[in-house]
Amino acid sequence: MDKNKKRELIVKRIAKELKDGDIVNLGIGMPTMVANYVNEGKEIIFQSENGFVGLGPRPEKGQEDSDLTNAGGQPVTIIPGGAFFDSATSFAIIRGGHVDVTVLGALQVDEKGNLANWMIPGKLVPGMGGAMDLTVGAKKVIIAMEHTSKKGDPKILKKCTLPLTAKEEVDLIVTEMGVIEVTDKGLVLKEINPAFTVEEVQKKTEAELIIPDDLKEMVVD
Repeated sequence: MDKNKKRELIVKRIAKELKDGDIVNLGIGMPTMVANYVNEGKEIIFQSENGFVGLGPRPEKGQEDSDLTNAGGQPVTIIPGGAFFDSATSFAIIRGGHVDVTVLGALQVDEKGNLANWMIPGKLVPGMGGAMDLTVGAKKVIIAMEHTSKKGDPKILKKCTLPLTAKEEVDLIVTEMGVIEVTDKGLVLKEINPAFTVEEVQKKTEAELIIPDDLKEMVVD
C-alpha cells in the first residue's frame, strides 16, 4: 500500500467517527483531508484554529483563494453560514471546551495515551502550534498517523521517547492497519484492516495490544 492509499484509508475511517452536529478541529497535514470524506447529509462544523468555523472541502483546481486557508496554509473553502474571527476568539472556543473532536497527527503515541507530535531533538520543526490547547480542550482526541515511521520503526510505543505534547489525552488511534482505542487497561485493537493479521499488527506495535473477542474488520466505504 503506497503512502497516498494509506492516508486515504486513514482519513476515510476517521470521517466515519464524526457524529452529526459535531464541532471538529483538524490538525495540520493528513488530518485536513478528513473534511473531504464526510458523508453527504451529515452536518459537521469544522473549526480552523487560525480563525473561522465552517471549513469546507478543498477547492477545485484554479478556484483557490489565497486569503482563505487552513492553519497549515492550505487553500480551503467555507460553507454557507461560516464565520471568521480573531485568534483570541478561536482559542477561546478551543480552551473553553466547545470543540467536540480534534484530529491530530503524531510522531509517537504510547499505551497511556500520551502524545508526542511537535519536536524531534536536533531537527528544525515548526513548533507545537495549537496542539497542546486542542488535546486538553477537545472532548475527544483522535490520532491520524501511519503505523510506523519512514524507517519502519513502531510509532505506537510502551512509552513515548520524544517530548510530550499532552499527557494521557489520546482517545483513539487510526492507522492503515487498524483502529486502536486507549483504555484504562491498555490499547485495545477494536478494528483491523483485513489486509493484515493480528500478528502483523502486533509486530509493528511496540506496546502490547489487547485483542477483544469481537474484533471487527476496518471498513471505510
